[in-house]
Amino acid sequence: MAWTKYQLFLAGLMLTTGSINTLSAKWADLFSAKGCRDDPEHDFSHPFVQAVGMFLGEFSCLVVFYILLFHDKRRPEPRMNPGQSFNPLLFFPPAMCDMTATSIMYVALNMTSASSFQMLRGSVIIFTGLLSVAFLGRRLLPSQWIGIFVTILGLVVVGLADFVSGHKDDTHKLSDVITGDLLIIMAQIIVSVQMVLEEKFVYKHDVHPLRAVGTEGFFGFVVLTLLLIPMYFIHVGSFSNNPREVLEDALDAFCQIGHKPLILLALLGNTVSIAFFNFAGISVTKEISATTRMVLDSLRTLVIWVVSLALGWEKFHGLQVLGFLVLLLGTALYNGLHRPLLARIPWCVERMNLGEEEGSGGERDRLLDNGRAQTAEDT
Repeated sequence: MAWTKYQLFLAGLMLTTGSINTLSAKWADLFSAKGCRDDPEHDFSHPFVQAVGMFLGEFSCLVVFYILLFHDKRRPEPRMNPGQSFNPLLFFPPAMCDMTATSIMYVALNMTSASSFQMLRGSVIIFTGLLSVAFLGRRLLPSQWIGIFVTILGLVVVGLADFVSGHKDDTHKLSDVITGDLLIIMAQIIVSVQMVLEEKFVYKHDVHPLRAVGTEGFFGFVVLTLLLIPMYFIHVGSFSNNPREVLEDALDAFCQIGHKPLILLALLGNTVSIAFFNFAGISVTKEISATTRMVLDSLRTLVIWVVSLALGWEKFHGLQVLGFLVLLLGTALYNGLHRPLLARIPWCVERMNLGEEEGSGGERDRLLDNGRAQTAEDT
């Protein structure tokens, strides 16, 4: 069945805004400008300020939800399901996981390339799968276990590509690249905890997806904005790239934006794109399928890599291509994209049906993983 123009628009919007989200964050990191004092120009290294902007974008989804709900109620026959009432504090624990993981990933993005950043985020299926077995009582299908092991192999290849390129790349030091890659993987562990918390305590309530994203964005935005105050006084030495060597110097960030307004454009691109990305992702799941959403989420890694090469932000490395293909294969196996192909072979159909009976809940696992597009997703 051919896609409608609206479905094509949603798919294009998700792919475009998802790619812009990571690229705009990396673009901001590449700027240098003067700060508030007489210090010389220095890099715009403000990951926590960027994370606040990202949560502002997620928070805007809540505004969109109430606007849509208001217009729907004015119709003679309302069609929108606002969901049941719930305690918003249910979203606080997963929002704190989201806040922590997003902040760590923005720190890591300062240390490594945008393409490696996006590829390594695929490791989330490893930890989500393992935690779903341990805490949700799931039994993964054999293809999902294979997908996890293939993903681990892909991570090794991408890490090796970064190690090799670190000796030839003047943009990032090798130690920074390795640290950044490890931070990204560590952040995915926190993201998987967030997913399990949402599945166990939140998704049993009938909550509209835009409302869920917006509520988590609200908590993340408020808490992280308040945390910028103590971060201004916490000295971390050379780990921080700002002149005062504190965990985050928000005033320095605003001064740098004042001296170079293009930084603001990059930050706005990050904030606006995450809002549209979440809306498009939810709409793609509703109008097309969760599998299509997962495919588009994987394709944006390719877009980010190609654009980074075209802009000269990074150099071509064959190992990185191999790593991307292996990661793509692992993700496809975990999410069951091989099933339509195997369904054409009669004996495979019997094996697949048997596997579904033994590993009940596998389909829900895949749908859970497809929902990761709202994090950092995204970023």
